[in-house]
Amino acid sequence: MKNIVITGVASGIGYGTLQEFIRQGYRVFGSVRNKEDAERLAREFGNNFIPLLCDITDHKTVYEAAATVRSILKNEGLDGLINNAGAAEGGPLMHMPIDVFQKHLDVLVTGHLATCQAFLPLLGAQDQYPYKPGRIINISSIAGKSGSPFIGAYVAAKHALEGFSKTLQIELQPYGIDLIVISPGLVQTKIWDKIQDETFEKYKGTIYYEPFKNFANFFKKAMPHEGIALQDFSVRVRKIFETDKPKLNYLLVRNKFKNWTIPETLPRRTVNKMTAKMFGLNVK
Repeated sequence: MKNIVITGVASGIGYGTLQEFIRQGYRVFGSVRNKEDAERLAREFGNNFIPLLCDITDHKTVYEAAATVRSILKNEGLDGLINNAGAAEGGPLMHMPIDVFQKHLDVLVTGHLATCQAFLPLLGAQDQYPYKPGRIINISSIAGKSGSPFIGAYVAAKHALEGFSKTLQIELQPYGIDLIVISPGLVQTKIWDKIQDETFEKYKGTIYYEPFKNFANFFKKAMPHEGIALQDFSVRVRKIFETDKPKLNYLLVRNKFKNWTIPETLPRRTVNKMTAKMFGLNVK
């Protein structure tokens, strides 16, 4: 049986990925932040799911989770780590509270690096490792490559994640550990349904209030026909993980020519103006 750690499995991409790897016979150690989610998932997935009560912004709990995995594995190696745990709160950067911005960096950058550091010895980053080296998948986003209004904290964090991943790809070569970055576009989860009215109300009285609501409504409506189905995405992640010689970077975007190739080909100033006008921002 193969063993894999997936962070942030309570819902969304993490849950879909957990479901797919369990379906394929893996034993999955999945991080959740509360006991209720741990118990719910344990009931649903049975003995092949091992919950890890862990908040990746609390680095002590990350190392405790790694110790738990080490004690359970005993004479087995860890085949993989999928860094998926997320944070996403929108708003215009000009008015966004700094603590909200910092939270994204704490989760998507520092938290992911702390998780890598804690689990790398179990993946083979040690002398005379007796098993086949494991591999890491960092779930990024095309937003971290291209930018977007109203999710600037998320964009900044994903951009930083892409950057430190490229560095680790080089540094982990002596241990034979691959680090793969998967950058999806929209994936069909309930992330846009979770936005509460108070998220918008913070910015009432600014020029960004209505455009921010337009932005959220646009992507909520676009999800069914522009987003990758969660099961399809999860299967693709699993197949990438199992590929003998994977690429180090994957871009998974539905309607890729329209949603990636054209915007990345046009001049940036043109794309910026088009994007602003689409959501109701006046452009001088």
